[in-house]
Amino acid sequence: MKNLTIVTLAILALAYLVVGATETMAATKKYPLSTCIVTDNKLGSMGKPYRLVHQGQEIKLCCKPCLKKFNKNPGKYLQKLD
Repeated sequence: MKNLTIVTLAILALAYLVVGATETMAATKKYPLSTCIVTDNKLGSMGKPYRLVHQGQEIKLCCKPCLKKFNKNPGKYLQKLD
């Protein structure tokens, strides 16, 4: 009986996480560019693009090292989306 309770709680917790993640993704604005917001390199030219969400906006970078540059001055790069 104790195992059944633990399994039931685990299933409910997982369902809660899946629903929360789905709602978060739905509220995220899609990234409109085919290039890296930092370097303007074509996405995929440096391997799999690095993705993140910044204040509800999906951002795609050509590589993870661009994240440091983006985080130093996100406003500078976000202007490209306007």
